[in-house]
Amino acid sequence: MMRLLRTHLAWKVFFSYVVVVLVGVVVLATATSLSVPAAFDRHMAGMSAMMSGGDMMGNAQPMEVELFTNYTASVTEALSMAAIAALIAAVVASFLVSRQVVTPVQRMMKLSHRIAEGEYEERLTVSRGVRSNQLDELDQLALSFNQMADKLEKTETMRRQLIGDVTHELRTPLAAIKGYMEGLMDGVLPAEQETYQQVHTEIDRLQRLVNDLQELSRVEAGAFQLMPISISLPGLIETIKGNLGHQFEDKGIQLETQVEPYLPNIMVDKDRILQVLTNLVGNALQYTPSGGKVSIRAARDKSEILISVSDTGIGIAPDHLPFIFNRFYRTDKSRTRASGGSGIGLTIAQALVKAHHGRIWAESAGEGKGSSFHFTLPAAG
Repeated sequence: MMRLLRTHLAWKVFFSYVVVVLVGVVVLATATSLSVPAAFDRHMAGMSAMMSGGDMMGNAQPMEVELFTNYTASVTEALSMAAIAALIAAVVASFLVSRQVVTPVQRMMKLSHRIAEGEYEERLTVSRGVRSNQLDELDQLALSFNQMADKLEKTETMRRQLIGDVTHELRTPLAAIKGYMEGLMDGVLPAEQETYQQVHTEIDRLQRLVNDLQELSRVEAGAFQLMPISISLPGLIETIKGNLGHQFEDKGIQLETQVEPYLPNIMVDKDRILQVLTNLVGNALQYTPSGGKVSIRAARDKSEILISVSDTGIGIAPDHLPFIFNRFYRTDKSRTRASGGSGIGLTIAQALVKAHHGRIWAESAGEGKGSSFHFTLPAAG
């Protein structure tokens, strides 16, 4: 079937050029047949005016007929030879040009079938280079095809990685629950309140992970609607202090805020930005030891509002910074989910900030030197 399609395409391109040449030949022949008699009559009229004498006038009519016949024959012969040469040239040119058009299309068809079968490695060749400003239509099509293949490959890689990550994250609580149940059935663990509380803790952790995964799926798919309103940033920060202030006091960590005066309101979905701030401040609280400090700062940056959450905690190594917003990524591979969270809070925060047309990034001087998370939001109006 694919071979038949390639053949039809090649013949269509080939015959399209031949038809163009044939139309040109027909038009040329028709125009010649119509113009030859009038041109001949004009030339003969000029010759007749130059002739003198009775005999010459008497022989003018037969001579004119013979000249017209010979002239028409010579024009027809020349036209026929020109048409044959044009047709041969058209056939050769059509064959060469059709190959130039059909070959990349055939290559693209083969690669599209391979991609449909799950092979994403091969790419089409762009003759003039990706950065060239003189790409023709076929090169542009090849470039678009390669970009599509790149995105499909990245999507497939992310899908496989997500399946592996989810499997890994679910395995730990499920294994713990299974272990407790087997211990209870075998009589190794006592059927006491403490044992049931440990099982409940693992189930609760599993439920939080599932809820976080569901939230991540909705956020990354854009399956949520923002309800932006104009709100005061100092009021939003005070809400965070009210929600988490007791936890800072219990852990012995200082929480301070520095808000630039006369900041304009921000146009955001209040609940979503509270979710972002809660995640960043909660992470700073979790990874800052007792006696440390966490700072929330807000200032104007041109047409945006810059919000920063800084801490004096464990810090982030430079080689981990580019991956800190990846789902399930942990700078300390030995850290358990009991102390490290679900590992997708920063991923959700990044998606929510981008949904507000803002930017988010992390900075750290290194391990043990604290870290800072910054994000921007558009100012209202």
